[in-house]
Amino acid sequence: MTTTETVHDRIGTAHDDLTTGQLVAVFAFAAALAFTLLFLQEPLAHDSMHNFRHAAGVICH
Repeated sequence: MTTTETVHDRIGTAHDDLTTGQLVAVFAFAAALAFTLLFLQEPLAHDSMHNFRHAAGVICH
């Protein structure tokens, strides 16, 4: 039987491999990106972030 890797497993692996400072930087970047995506929905900012998401390889639709 194969097991499926979960987000919790990935966070555990990252915790084992990364320093505390690196984890803080990753979570701060994720929080800043989420804030930007949620609250900057003006058309110009939205289009800019949409293009950024595609450039970063994120599938958004």
